Amino acid sequence: MERLIDEPTAEAVRRTLGELDRPVRLVLFTQATAACATCREQRQLLEEVVALSDKLSLEVKDLVADAPEARRLAVVRVPTTAVMAERDVGVRFVGVTAGYEFESLLEAITAVSKGESGLGPELEQLAQMITQPTHLEVMVTLTCPYCPRMVQLAHRLAIANERVRADMVESAEFPDLVERYEVSGVPRTVVNERPAFEGALPPATAILEILKVADPAAYERVDIGLREARGERRVRQPEPGRRYDVAVVGAGPAAMAATIYAARKALDVLVIGEHVGGQMTDTALVENWLGVPEVGGAELAEAFRNHAERYQVAERLRTSVTRVEAVEGGFALSTSENERFDAATVVYCAGATYRRLGAPGESRFLGHGIGFCATCDAPLYRDKAVAIIGGGNSAFTAARDLLPFASEIHLVNTLPDWQADPVLYEQVAGDPRVHLHPGTEVREFLGRDRLTGVRLESLDGKGRLDLRVEGVFLEIGLTPSSEPVRGLVDLNARGEIVVSRDQSTSVPGFFAAGDVTDEPEKQIVVAAGAGAKAALAADRYLLDRKAAGARSGRPLHASVQRAS
Repeated sequence: MERLIDEPTAEAVRRTLGELDRPVRLVLFTQATAACATCREQRQLLEEVVALSDKLSLEVKDLVADAPEARRLAVVRVPTTAVMAERDVGVRFVGVTAGYEFESLLEAITAVSKGESGLGPELEQLAQMITQPTHLEVMVTLTCPYCPRMVQLAHRLAIANERVRADMVESAEFPDLVERYEVSGVPRTVVNERPAFEGALPPATAILEILKVADPAAYERVDIGLREARGERRVRQPEPGRRYDVAVVGAGPAAMAATIYAARKALDVLVIGEHVGGQMTDTALVENWLGVPEVGGAELAEAFRNHAERYQVAERLRTSVTRVEAVEGGFALSTSENERFDAATVVYCAGATYRRLGAPGESRFLGHGIGFCATCDAPLYRDKAVAIIGGGNSAFTAARDLLPFASEIHLVNTLPDWQADPVLYEQVAGDPRVHLHPGTEVREFLGRDRLTGVRLESLDGKGRLDLRVEGVFLEIGLTPSSEPVRGLVDLNARGEIVVSRDQSTSVPGFFAAGDVTDEPEKQIVVAAGAGAKAALAADRYLLDRKAAGARSGRPLHASVQRAS
């Protein structure tokens, strides 16, 4: 048999392996079938490597015969090589470790033997910020000279942090993963089965991008510190005894636009919001934001927030406003943290929440098969049947998010036709895995401990169907978050705040924008524009009040005594 490692290379490898400290086990999972030619190639390569050092050993396992061991090590494909010492540190190679990735194999063996990540103190500290279980997959080709950088960084993160498992994945060997992760270039780094970024990024940048997907709360803490150090974040803590010029309620596009415009008018701004980014973060891809043909929803939300936080505003996030009351000279806002803040004006952008059907079983299966965010949960439904309830853009967008994962997608709509944009409809409905059920109602959600199906009935009562699915996504609209201002401002029959052209409401000094209002077009660009208008209207209101106070000789609160 022709050797895979020639003598000059073997000598260089021998010198490298001579520096090993602890013994290293190479555990190869393979299958005894003629079809797996790469299994035989990887086994021969590892046998030749092991022969070059007495501190290396090779254990060959069969994926089927040794299924318990495969499950313990989370191995699902062959050939897969695990590199470990006394314990498993989560370093994997899925495919053949030839070409440029032979270097990655040697680096992994050396790092595992020494028990050191080799990251350096600052990068090691960043790696420890990952507090959630994280699976990294670096999609590579064996002819890519840049791929080893990302493979080796991923493996170092696994060594540095026991919560991380890192796989090199040979793209040419696994075309199904190439399709699922939309790999058009390598290296492609995938975090918890979600494509994160492409290219060989600098280590610190790459770790932050990984952190953003794997542990958003940790990423936010790091990001805030970095932006403050660079002078790009000037946010301050709110003061309960202070009366602000304007209180912006919300943290979505309307609220962030209002914050920016109010701050640029030199107003004293307080921002109180619960869900940073609002519904935007539940959208995988935004394709209609002006000047940006394509951007991730979470990425756009982060850009909005970062822009707003460049100004000296007071900010209280992850807190909801539970009540707004009119008081002398302005408004009082109560929060879920039992705090009270005062403001001369309010720009209310609290958004909306997902509607429910009210069908039997719905409450029982929420979080146990019924959800609202296909973008978030799509990877959980690989090779499974799912149903989406709704017929508009949000329902078809959810279906598009599920296409890389689900084996069947059923769209169920009470109306006899579909309300999605034609382009989006064609993208989804043309896929053979998508099944349309127009003019159909959900009568019941089925299952015991977890959802197993949904009972459907046609509107004319002539047709019934028990649809076997393992997941359901509700895309049937939104309920405006207007309860805290019920009784204060006028609402329409749907509970939306009624606004005028300048976003003013029935109460002077109280403005509203975004999905909480009666604006029919629930779009990011519309909400952002409305937020800007509301802030400008609040500024005019304060200036008019100041002018009126000057004419009457009545003193105004210091917060509105500013230069015009």
